[in-house]
Amino acid sequence: MPTTLWEFPSQHYDPARAVGKKGVVASQTEKRMQGDKGYVGATPSWVIWQLLQRYTREGDVVLDPMCGSGTTLDVCADLGRRGVGFDLAPSRPDIAQADARSLPLADGSIDFAFIDPPYSTHVNYSEDPRCIGKLDAAGDYGGRDYFGAMQSVIGEIERVLKDRRYMALYVSDSWRKRQSGIGVFMPIGFELFAILRQHFKPIDIISVVRHNQKLDRGNWRKAAEEGNFFLRGFNYLFIMKKERGTSQSGPTEQKPPQPEPMRPHRNKR
Repeated sequence: MPTTLWEFPSQHYDPARAVGKKGVVASQTEKRMQGDKGYVGATPSWVIWQLLQRYTREGDVVLDPMCGSGTTLDVCADLGRRGVGFDLAPSRPDIAQADARSLPLADGSIDFAFIDPPYSTHVNYSEDPRCIGKLDAAGDYGGRDYFGAMQSVIGEIERVLKDRRYMALYVSDSWRKRQSGIGVFMPIGFELFAILRQHFKPIDIISVVRHNQKLDRGNWRKAAEEGNFFLRGFNYLFIMKKERGTSQSGPTEQKPPQPEPMRPHRNKR
């Protein structure tokens, strides 16, 4: 994909065709799916494939700290990367159980990281009380608990990522109708991007078109028109780079602007 607008024909790709001459693992050529199509909120495997083709090499270690149904691990296998997946509620044996806020990995041990976090409380991913998907992005104090948890997750990714290597975060904003009938918009993408900039250098922002069947349902469209809100038509894909000197201080080392000296005030006549 040469532009910042990505659109894919399907949720999953055919490894034999998608990988082609890029070195698909022979044992994977018969596989026709990455992850589990029945998993709610599964990441489109095309997105991960594009990222790994651009920002990794064969043999690189790729981390997914919220691995879900294992899509990232399957794409890694197709491309000859070493996938490392964690989740609070592992869905298969090759995903280890761990909290993304405290990863059992050494500092600077990962070549690339991908994460598709919960978008507030829309999906019940797990019964584990530590699940970030139970934290409301529109909760008290502007979703302090949710964004505080994500701050910890992003900090862990920075810790385990090697210097001058890349990471990507895939996320959507959210809108929810309250019991009072008043809707609330949650700019999750902008908030998380601001947190990412505290730890990484921004490389680019991709808009990924969402092919969600709900977007085509007449009742959903009617509700959006009558309720004066918008259905989510795209996801953000934030691509960031770890560079020494960017952590906790933003993308540059420039000094803050100094105020101009006071000048005597003269009344106009």
